[in-house]
Amino acid sequence: MPKHELNPNLWIDKYADYLFNYTITRVSDREIAQDLVQETFFAGLKSATNFKGDASERTWLISILKRKIIDHYRKINSNKGKAEIRINYKDDESEGDWLEERVADPFDKNAEGDIENKELGLAIHNCLEKLPQKQANIFKMKTIQEFDTEAICNEYGITPSNLWVIIHRARTSLADCLKDSWYK
Repeated sequence: MPKHELNPNLWIDKYADYLFNYTITRVSDREIAQDLVQETFFAGLKSATNFKGDASERTWLISILKRKIIDHYRKINSNKGKAEIRINYKDDESEGDWLEERVADPFDKNAEGDIENKELGLAIHNCLEKLPQKQANIFKMKTIQEFDTEAICNEYGITPSNLWVIIHRARTSLADCLKDSWYK
């Protein structure tokens, strides 16, 4: 199998849209998604000497991007549940600033949140069943099972642009369905 080579001069043209679409479905914030893609390109440039050529450029960049997304959520979750209590005090003997940081108990589960997650999962599943079969299958393969675009196109005999149209229509239909069934 031939070794793959990096060509960072073409990354933006070849992979920016794909990496952005991959990221936006995972972070749901346009600015954060753009930042993560930019960080991915920067990290790729910094670690280009570590590229062995066993995987394609895109696969290698996606693996970097996945770590960036995980780091993003780790950073968010490390700050979640923290409350800062600051008290300025002054008495006859001393004065100062007292700071306490309380971290949420990881065993303190929110039953209501668990129920909402299950209900949302069921709503998504029900909405997926309402999509045309081909559209639902392609959507699941691309967004849930993370199949490669080329593999899906080969299996269904469609072009990459047709694939993205199908994915877009599926997302739009799912959003409309969830508005009706979940956000009531």
